[in-house]
Amino acid sequence: MRQWTPQELAGHLEKPRQSLRILDVRESWEYDIARFEDSILIPLGRLLQEMETLDKSQEWLVVCHHGIRSAHACYFLERSGFQTINLTGGIDRWAREIDPDMPIY
Repeated sequence: MRQWTPQELAGHLEKPRQSLRILDVRESWEYDIARFEDSILIPLGRLLQEMETLDKSQEWLVVCHHGIRSAHACYFLERSGFQTINLTGGIDRWAREIDPDMPIY
C-alpha cells in the first residue's frame, strides 16, 4: 500500500485531480465534523458490503481520523483489485499540518 503524508497530498491537490478520488472510512458523526470536499463516506464497518459501488478504474486516497482504519481499508480494497493510497496521520494530521481551519476532534 502506498502512503502519502499530508504534504504529499497537498502537493497533489494543487494539480488537476486527474483520477484520484477520496474515500473516507470514518463514521458519519466524524464526517459531519470535518471532511475533504467531494469525498465519499463509507464507514469501515460497511466497506465490504459497499465496495462494489466504487470504481476500480479510479485511484483512491483513503482517509480516517489517524490513518489506522484507512490502512485497514486499503488492505481490503487492494485485495479486491483497487489502487489505494493511505493518508498517514489521517484527517487529524491534515488539519494540524495543512489546514488550520479544519476542526480537530
